[in-house]
Amino acid sequence: MADPLDSNYAKAGYHAPQRPGARPALLLVDFAHAYFDPDAPLYGGQGCVDALDHGIRLADAARAAGVPVILTEVKYQPGGADGGAFYAKVPALSCFDAGRETQKLAAGLTLAPGDLMITKQYPSAFFGTSLAATLHFNRIDTLIIGGLTTSGCVRATCIDSISSGFVTLIASQACGDRAEAPHEANLFDMSAKYADLIQTDAAIAYMQGCAAAT
Repeated sequence: MADPLDSNYAKAGYHAPQRPGARPALLLVDFAHAYFDPDAPLYGGQGCVDALDHGIRLADAARAAGVPVILTEVKYQPGGADGGAFYAKVPALSCFDAGRETQKLAAGLTLAPGDLMITKQYPSAFFGTSLAATLHFNRIDTLIIGGLTTSGCVRATCIDSISSGFVTLIASQACGDRAEAPHEANLFDMSAKYADLIQTDAAIAYMQGCAAAT
């Protein structure tokens, strides 16, 4: 007997595949030390560790293929004067106050020459930043997104990515969360409505193929 949810989604045409373009960029969202410090309130555990390993692989492959690499960071004035309602809602965001060790990039991930760092105060990498304008100017048509956390800033960025006109691919193995249930639920929902899920090896092959075609 068919699963009612599967039948419902199939009837709506959810999970329809997209056609990736020829000019991708890689966006790695909020790989901050806060998610890897066991003493920090945002510590994410093994799911975040695994995501970082895949994110580093993707970044190295993107650079080798000439694909733009964009990192994001959350950074606030100490005390959160520029954090607004988001900072007030989530006290743990004080981990991202400027000058704190937890605000810095996670060990193993570096900002290489030619990479771009987007600094943000809210969940989406697009909200209140120059990201969309920069991507459009560089004629990027496809965005590969990984990062932390799947249910938070990755999802928010995914929705704004497709809303900004980009074919959106979620590098599922490079996404992590503090629990498996929200991680999987949000991957499922992003796949249904906003993005295609892509594994690390397939994303690398896609970027290499784009490089070979230019």
